[in-house]
Amino acid sequence: MTTPERRHRTQAERTARTRAALLDATIDSLVERGYARSSMQEICARAGVSKGAAQHHFTDKAELMAAAVEHLTTRIAERHMPVPDRLPDGPDRVAALIDLLWESFSGTLASAALELWTAARTDPELRETMRPVDRALGRSTLDRIATLVPEMPRHRLETLYWLTVNLTRGLALDAELGGDPRRRADLLDEWKRIARSLHT
Repeated sequence: MTTPERRHRTQAERTARTRAALLDATIDSLVERGYARSSMQEICARAGVSKGAAQHHFTDKAELMAAAVEHLTTRIAERHMPVPDRLPDGPDRVAALIDLLWESFSGTLASAALELWTAARTDPELRETMRPVDRALGRSTLDRIATLVPEMPRHRLETLYWLTVNLTRGLALDAELGGDPRRRADLLDEWKRIARSLHT
């Protein structure tokens, strides 16, 4: 009676490992080669998976890239998950959360996400596949932040959150293009000053 259960778990583990390998390979390829040069063949070769096997998990490149958005966001969140006990109280907590969001959007993993957002502008299939994933992840992140600043009215928190997301995405693009790091720091400091004043 236990043998089929063991086999089922083993197959599930293999499936999870193959899927994770494909997603990690996708992220690596996006960072190193960009979206246009990240073909299914390239990604499969990096993952050590045949193209036929990959299609059991993802029917096409757009579906794989949409899954990569979720995988990316999960990895970024794991690296920058706020610890409530280590966050300051009051308005300074809002500033600390802005710093965490900036770190999330300015690292190597975020470069892969930036590749996907940029590519989605001119790739309707990718855009339509990514949109619901991106929105769902945005809402879940907002919900987590809401638990850290429960005193802030929800409508105000949403405004601050989406302004921060769009600001940090723009600053991340500026960094990719070689913009002035001091100017980015000044802009981020100014936004934190404004956000502190809107805390209550």
